Amino acid sequence: MIDLKFDGNASNKTESSQAQYRGKILLSINTSWNIYNFRRGLIQSLIAAGYEVVVASPYDQYSSRLADLGCRHIPVSIDSKGTSPLRDLALLINFIRIIRRERPNAFLGWTIKPNVYGSVAARAFAIPTLNNVSGLGTAFINTTLLTRIAENLYRFAFRRSGCVLFQNEDDRALFLNRNIVRAEQAGLVPGSGVDLSQFSPRSAKIVGKRELTFLLIARVLWDKGIGEYVEAARLVKKDFPHVRFQLLGPLDSLNRTAVSSSVVSGWVKEGVIEYLGTTDDVRPFIDQSDCIVLPSYREGTPRTLLEAAAMAKPLIATNVPGCKNVVNHGENGFLCEIRNAVDLSKKIEDFVKLSPAVRTLMGKKSRELAERRFDERFVINAYLSALERLLQ
Repeated sequence: MIDLKFDGNASNKTESSQAQYRGKILLSINTSWNIYNFRRGLIQSLIAAGYEVVVASPYDQYSSRLADLGCRHIPVSIDSKGTSPLRDLALLINFIRIIRRERPNAFLGWTIKPNVYGSVAARAFAIPTLNNVSGLGTAFINTTLLTRIAENLYRFAFRRSGCVLFQNEDDRALFLNRNIVRAEQAGLVPGSGVDLSQFSPRSAKIVGKRELTFLLIARVLWDKGIGEYVEAARLVKKDFPHVRFQLLGPLDSLNRTAVSSSVVSGWVKEGVIEYLGTTDDVRPFIDQSDCIVLPSYREGTPRTLLEAAAMAKPLIATNVPGCKNVVNHGENGFLCEIRNAVDLSKKIEDFVKLSPAVRTLMGKKSRELAERRFDERFVINAYLSALERLLQ
């Protein structure tokens, strides 16, 4: 296994090397929104360390903001949910053109299609590659033909990769056991990390047992456990009618497991949940909640749980890869069974019955965990370390 040596004593490696030009790095993810919101600190640190950063991603409202970070954006069309071989071939050709023109010193890819087709294009020009498996998504939740196709694509793309980083040990073990990556390639980082200064405890919200607010932040997909969350809310409201259940996140109509807007509207009319839409800043919503819930079927290391933990919120999540990395059962929250609304409702009721003092202590434990394991600096230093190895 690759040892990237990130820990609580990790130093900021960018401080001593700002004046030295180290080369050009090409990054690619399936949305500019993802890069700006989740990789902003990494880009800024790469630039501070002396790297020229170029980002290849689909154009959206966040693309223009990337220039403010000091990097250059190249628009590329990525049909992230599609399965058309012709569109994927066009994407591969596009990556080949970009890499031929830019000649980066290294390629960094996230999400399946940049990971696969960007890596293949980089390999054609002998460009060192650093891949990131931030979550396995729908294809790996249920074993189907799509799963086998995804495995073979990953296996082919990662064959010559210098380093493949995973966000939890379960995903790394799965790829090793299925011979998708080799042990000497596989590294581990604690998710995308979280900026502990940006996400920090705010108001001390004190409410009675019957007035608690639970919040689920995620794309509105069945695979995120939305259905179980709604059914659990119905069950809890029978005994605790004043407890509120909120849902924050985009309706993703292109995803195969998307919940339709009509279904969400039905839940709202029923009074079982409050749908909050989308936002560029989740902090006020986390701040006004008492507990963050994520009954997802599988994650890398879920960003929403990291952000909530950093803001000293108790957590309830499924006992699955990714989620269980952020929740220590009985300490900073509760773990529930996957696809089990009844068990989820019991964990929510257990939380409702806790005293305010115990709930506050759970929140403090969340913050301590975030500081100890999920500081964004640890992740950035791991990337810098991996890049140094690749370029040497």
